[in-house]
Amino acid sequence: MTNLRTLLASVGLVLATIQFSTAQHWVPLANQPNANLGLGNPLLLTDGTVILHQACGPQWWRLIPDAFGSYVNGTWKRIASLPQGYAPLYFGSAVLPDGRVMMAGGEYNATKGNCQPVWTNQGAIYDPKINKWTMVAPPSGWQSIGDAQSVVLANGTYMQANCCSKESALLDPATLTWTITGTNKKDVFDEEGWTLLPDGTVLTVDAYVFAYAKNGKRYEIYHPSTGKWTSPGNTPVQLWDSYPDANHASYELGPGVLRPDGTVFYVGANGAPGQAGHTATYDTNTKTWTAGPDIPDGMDAADGPAALLPGGSVLFQASPGIFNTGSKFFTWDGTQYRDVTSSNTDAPNISSYYGNMLLLPTGEVLYTDFANVWVFQHGGNPKSAWLPQILSAPSTVKPGHTYVVAGLNFNGFSQGAAYGDDIQGATNYPLVQITNRVSGQVSYARTHDHSTMGIAYTTPASTSFDVTSKIPTGLSDLRVVCNGIASLPVTVNIE
Repeated sequence: MTNLRTLLASVGLVLATIQFSTAQHWVPLANQPNANLGLGNPLLLTDGTVILHQACGPQWWRLIPDAFGSYVNGTWKRIASLPQGYAPLYFGSAVLPDGRVMMAGGEYNATKGNCQPVWTNQGAIYDPKINKWTMVAPPSGWQSIGDAQSVVLANGTYMQANCCSKESALLDPATLTWTITGTNKKDVFDEEGWTLLPDGTVLTVDAYVFAYAKNGKRYEIYHPSTGKWTSPGNTPVQLWDSYPDANHASYELGPGVLRPDGTVFYVGANGAPGQAGHTATYDTNTKTWTAGPDIPDGMDAADGPAALLPGGSVLFQASPGIFNTGSKFFTWDGTQYRDVTSSNTDAPNISSYYGNMLLLPTGEVLYTDFANVWVFQHGGNPKSAWLPQILSAPSTVKPGHTYVVAGLNFNGFSQGAAYGDDIQGATNYPLVQITNRVSGQVSYARTHDHSTMGIAYTTPASTSFDVTSKIPTGLSDLRVVCNGIASLPVTVNIE
């Protein structure tokens, strides 16, 4: 449990060479939300809009890009609130293949206006077509879900952990019922994260909650084909915080992000005074780990966000010690760190755990810190082999109708974003962007029923898309976008 983490007030093996970047920079949104809402946990809907949740509250707000696709100049609109009695903070969540949004648990929940640590077992599902949240009962016998991790497996099934036990379950999206899975887990799921791998398995690094082992380095792999966890071995360095002892350690660790080269970059936590967090890389091809350079400037990530940039580097936030302020942003390209903190004026005043990241269709990274919303720009250019490739698409479409587009790389090479444990911002699903050639107006057609959610998927995939009734007519460019990387355009006539 995150006993030390508090709510915001008012709501190698040698340090790698650090390069300071001026080309990459942060831009605050032109229209900021009400800071008292403490918006966070951003999720990208399949119509190109972003929804964000009120900290320990029932409200959700939608960020709508402007007519030319800019999120920096976007506007806000409140959507349906959660059912009465469910107002969580730190919970599992994901956008499902049918376009709905699932959320489950909450380390905190607000009852009668008071945000209290309760590790709730409540959950809800959102249907954007009718703008409604519906409560979802927990798996049978579960007394908690809390600040637990979740993932959408390659076959499109939502998998949810129980923070406080070794239990996990699969959701049937039609009946909203659960099937227990995940036997053989060595320790409880609390503070751990899940990373979906190219072969469809799920990686986690153990945090040893309720099973303290001062120098523990175990990692585990979930196999959907058997519903079991295996323990192949140890990481080369310790990634969770065990300082100083079982009763006072935070047990936190940082995010793990899969890169296009098939390696997972994992960021560690370290509460020892003056000590930096370790990092390690897991090669999904060889199934081996390599120790990376410690995080610069004595920083670590005791919970913190990370995102895969279009150019293949990982952007992450780190701060000193456990939950201390004075954070910085770095990128890691597999060889060296770059300090990209400059121009984010919130960074010195916050800790890494405040932050959430989400990849936008523009290739930018949306960042929230419970007060302000920023966009990180200039994340590099992707290799041509990473682009989605359209193999078939309609040449003519009509507003209000549904069509199918098929091609390659529709689910990208990574989930896109990660956190230490409970906050998930995966974007490994296709969006359809349509740009009018005369006006330049950008529209998104809501996608749904993706044929796969598997990353680095090597065979053709498809998705259905609904053309909005408000789309301008005329010749347009249609692109498929995943993880902020757009395909080359194909011509479509909007009649």
